[in-house]
Parts: sequence; C-alpha cells; structure tokens
Amino acid sequence: MPDTPQTPIPAATLVLIRDRAGAPPDLLMVERAKAMVFAGGALVFPGGRIDPGDHALAAAMGLDAEDGPARIAAIRETIEEAGVPVGLTPVPDAATLDHLRERLHAGQPLGPLLDAHGLTLELGALTYFARWLPAHAHMRIFDTRFYLAAWPEGAADPVVDDTENVRLLWASAAQVLADCDAGRATVIFPTRRNLERLAQYGSHADAVADALAYPPRTITPFAEERDGGVHLCIPDGLGYPVTSEKLTGAVRG
Repeated sequence: MPDTPQTPIPAATLVLIRDRAGAPPDLLMVERAKAMVFAGGALVFPGGRIDPGDHALAAAMGLDAEDGPARIAAIRETIEEAGVPVGLTPVPDAATLDHLRERLHAGQPLGPLLDAHGLTLELGALTYFARWLPAHAHMRIFDTRFYLAAWPEGAADPVVDDTENVRLLWASAAQVLADCDAGRATVIFPTRRNLERLAQYGSHADAVADALAYPPRTITPFAEERDGGVHLCIPDGLGYPVTSEKLTGAVRG
C-alpha cells in the first residue's frame, strides 16, 4: 500500500521585519526547543497552529474563513512566543501585554481578552507573503500561511516564552543563512527558501511590494532528479531566487 501524506494542520507564521538605516532589515526568529517533535532545535519565525478561538473571532468579525483565522493566529502566536503586540490597537502597555500573554499561555482565546482590555485587531498590519503545504508521509504536516509585518513602533524588546522556544534573536536573512551554512544554526527547507527570498529586500516596504507582485499560490515541494541527484524543489516564478536543494541536505522538520 503506498504511503499517504498526513492530514495537514492549519498554521500561521509571522515574519517580523525591523528596518535599519543603511543596512538590511533584521528579522525576528525563535529557536525551537530540541525536544519539540516539529523542527526541534531549528530557527523559525514566530507562529503555530490555528486554534478554534481564532476561527470563532474571525467569524464574529465577518472575515474570510481561511485568511481571517490565519491572520489572527499569527498575531496571537507572536504575542505568546515573543511578547510582541503586532496588529493591536492601541499598542498595549507592558502590564496589559504581560496579562494577555499569561492568559493566552493558559489557553484563553484572544477575542475575549481583547474586549476586556479595550483592544482591537488591525489585521491590515499583516501582508500575505506565502503559503507552504508539504506532502510528506510519516511526519507531521503543517499548511502554513506566512505574513509580513513591520516592527511596531514603541514596542518593548521581545522576550522568549521559554516553553516551546528557548532563544530569540534579531538578524538579517543573510546572517541567518550564513550561520546555517557555517553549522551554527539550523533551518528547515521552507524557512531556508523564505530567508533566501527575504534576503533580497532592503526594507519592510520592499518586502511588501514584492509580496504583492506575486499572486497567492500554495507551494508544495516535490522531489526531482537534477544534476545527477535527487533534489527537493519548488515551482519557479513565485519570487524565490533558489528553487531546489539536494534532498540529502534538506532539513524537512
């Protein structure tokens, strides 16, 4: 009987971009705990599963049934994992943000917490960037929507949640790739491809302009014989400067 892919788990990820004068922008990344089943020990962008509460809040706001919950999840997960209030109006003070984060970690849905603190979501702060849906057998699969957002002005420094993640860092896309090439860090295949794409941009505005230049399309990597070996590939024409990697070197989560 042929192997069949696992049922995809809907998820959302936020690429948080902090512009720097005269230098490539920094990206916020977190290091997953080595014990985590998915991407253990790897650097990733903040993100995670889309929860029932995200769907409920999106429905209450009359949002698209797929994009709405994903945007909400990306905001919620960034608060949980890094303590960054992206997409919240007004920007909460430190005490309010700490309470939100504590209650979210306890499993409370975001919607009632926002109401209790007089906060609203500014979903336009997020720009759709990509959607990745691998097709593995024998491993967990996430159907992940990636969004871009600018570092919120006046926000406090991010702080790692120290549960699923053990470290966070600001670094340019090129620096993260260099660290991976030198063996100082690890990223999974979709993260590497997205970092290579992000390394092309000089600012958050550049990233947004490029994201809007490509129509949304779900990316499912595929194996193909190239140059005498099997490569893990993605389609051309989606804004990615590198579209294949030797399967033996690809980290797939």
